[in-house]
Amino acid sequence: MFLHIFGAVIFLGNIVTAAFWKVRADLKRDPKFIHDTVKNVMMADFIFTLPGLILIIGSGILMAVQSGYSMDTFNWLTLSLFLFVLSGIFWLAILIPIQRGMIRHSARSIGDGIISNEYRKASRYWAIFGIAATLLPVVILYLMVTKAF
Repeated sequence: MFLHIFGAVIFLGNIVTAAFWKVRADLKRDPKFIHDTVKNVMMADFIFTLPGLILIIGSGILMAVQSGYSMDTFNWLTLSLFLFVLSGIFWLAILIPIQRGMIRHSARSIGDGIISNEYRKASRYWAIFGIAATLLPVVILYLMVTKAF
């Protein structure tokens, strides 16, 4: 149980913290600061989000098996798993490529001293899909705590 909760804390904590620093960097409008921040957001995903994800999945499967939860009916656990997979798809298929693009575009902006339109576009998409990828785990957290149905 401890590993599951610890995984959830570092997973959700990093998602929210990364978004805070990224938005803060964009508001500063300093291309070098933005570039350093988006590189650090990507690094933090690999240092915190990915290990949190592994802890959540590993401990969650172990606890579900030990508790005898049914995986063949629609309940809080199966809905949580579905939402978790959906959030993972957003992260792997959409957010990581967007983050790589933001790093690339922000690097080009440093020399110009102007934030490029390509970076702004990637940043907007990152915000849209990032909100979805963040809200889904928050819903999952609610389902895990309340075991609503």
